[in-house]
This record gives sequence, C-alpha cells and structure tokens, in this order.
Amino acid sequence: MKIHQHLHTLPVFHNPVVTVGTFDGVHLGHQKIISRLKEIAARCQGESVVVTFDNHPRLVLHPDDDTIRLININQRKFERLAAAGIDHLVVLPFTPEFARTPWDEFIRQTIAETLKTKVLVVGYDHRFGSNREGSREKLLRLALEYHFSVEEVDELLVDGLEVSSTRIRKALNAGGIAEANRLLGYEYSITGRVVRGNRIGHQIGFPTANIQTDDRYKLIAANGVYASRVEWNGQLYGGMSNIGIRPTINDNKFAVEVNIFDFNQEIYDECLTVYFVGRLRDEIRFASLGDLKQQIADDENKIRQMLCEKPIPAPVSYWPQECH
Repeated sequence: MKIHQHLHTLPVFHNPVVTVGTFDGVHLGHQKIISRLKEIAARCQGESVVVTFDNHPRLVLHPDDDTIRLININQRKFERLAAAGIDHLVVLPFTPEFARTPWDEFIRQTIAETLKTKVLVVGYDHRFGSNREGSREKLLRLALEYHFSVEEVDELLVDGLEVSSTRIRKALNAGGIAEANRLLGYEYSITGRVVRGNRIGHQIGFPTANIQTDDRYKLIAANGVYASRVEWNGQLYGGMSNIGIRPTINDNKFAVEVNIFDFNQEIYDECLTVYFVGRLRDEIRFASLGDLKQQIADDENKIRQMLCEKPIPAPVSYWPQECH
C-alpha cells in the first residue's frame, strides 16, 4: 500500500476505484466495503484507492467536546488498511476550512478531477459534506455528469444489528472485549511508551509495564483485568493487563499496566502494543497486598489458559512501532 498525503503530488491512478471515509476501527463493516472495492478494481483492471483524513472530523467540528474517543490511532488504522490489501491510501487534512467545502465541490474537485475516479464505492448510508447534504440521489446525478459510476454496499449485520464504530465503542466502554473484537475482526489494542510507576508489582512478584498511551483521544476500555498479548521489539508475548486506579494500594491514579509473561528486561521509555484478548474480572479492592498477590497468581493461571485457547492472529505491523 502506498500512502499519499498531498493531492497535488498524486500519481495518475489507473482506473481508480475509490471509497471515502474516516474508517475509525477498520471494523468488519469497513472491511466489507474494502473487499467490494478490491473486487471492482480487479474486475476493471484498476487500482483500489481509500481516501481518509488525518484528523477525525468530529475532533475538528466539535473541538470543545472532551468526550470524543477513537478506536484506533492513525498508525494502527493505516496498518489495518494495508493488511486489507488496498493499493493506495490518500490522507487528506480535515480542517475547519475543508469542513466548509460544499459537498458537490468536493465531488467535482477531488473525486472527479483530481482522482479521476472510475467507480466510487460508498456505504449504504454514506452522506457527503456539511450536515450530510450529499444524499445518494444527488450523488448519482453528479456521477452521471462527471462520468463515474457509484456502487453502494449494504450494511453488515451481526446478531441482527449493524456493525458500526459506535457499537464497538459502546462494547469497549462496557468492558466487552470479546464483543468488540468480534465486530472489529481483530484484537483491540493500545500502543504507548513504558513509564515508571510505583513498583508495587515488583514488590509482590508481578512486575508491570505502565503504558502511557500515545494519543489523548485513544479510547481506553473499561476498568478491569484482561488477558493480553504484548508486542515488543518485533516479538509477541502473553500477559495480563489491568486498567484502572489500583484501589488496593490507594493509588487512585488511572493507569494501564501489563505483566508480561516469561519476560525479564528493562524496557522503560520503549514502545509497547498491548492486544486485549478477553476480560477476566472487575478491578477489586483487597484487604492486603498478600490477598492481592494471591488473586494475581490465580488470574495468571486463568489467563494463560485463555491465551492457549485463543489462536494468535496474523501480524499487521508493517512499520516499526512508534510512540510520540
């Protein structure tokens, strides 16, 4: 997959088959659209092109809303799109000025004149432009005028409900890792730098890496104890993660920490990605560190078994891990 970040330096695509979206999550619904995109490109001997944005539109349109959280940071989103097998990713800056662009002007300038789109693939409910003014009927009229065709992809249903980023966010906020992973089609993850903690884990025999996430808008799943896989330096390890405030030690500071199984290295300031496989239990306050230690030992046994029962997914890290 080739990444293009400037419209004025784009190459000339051959019979480009194009789709446009934010693709937060690159979930199964998005993957259905991308699969259709690739099928059409193969049929017309063209190239598959995904157009996305470097800022999520909601962050630009609602800058004072501090509740906005995203499933994937850009690097992970790009990796998922690359894993889907597309030819080109065009990343447009989403700015307040861009947000005010009339939808029909975007279709004319970007879709028709710049990309020279042969087929535009859209989701069944996709609407272009400010206030979603670009309806399907209006789009079809412009497509006829600018000589490209439109392919509409039906929604994907799981358990009778549409797969959507909103549904996945709700699952993560409720601790429903298994549900979120099922809708994503892969394991939800957090990437960040290892920072120094209070070293209580070392004292009780379960040292943890404390993760400082690399994007303030990254959605963090609900508090609790999770079975995890940990990617470090190109290697994948099993582990158990805790998200929360660590009530037993009266810390009351939110933290994401992971105990990496069969691992004994100093990795402060290094970058880790933690993949969440399943949720084991709620975060609990224990009467003593001894009780906490016993519970963690029990957790480890259960989590090792959980990880054995879950096959390791294919890797998607096409670029070296980076933390900011």
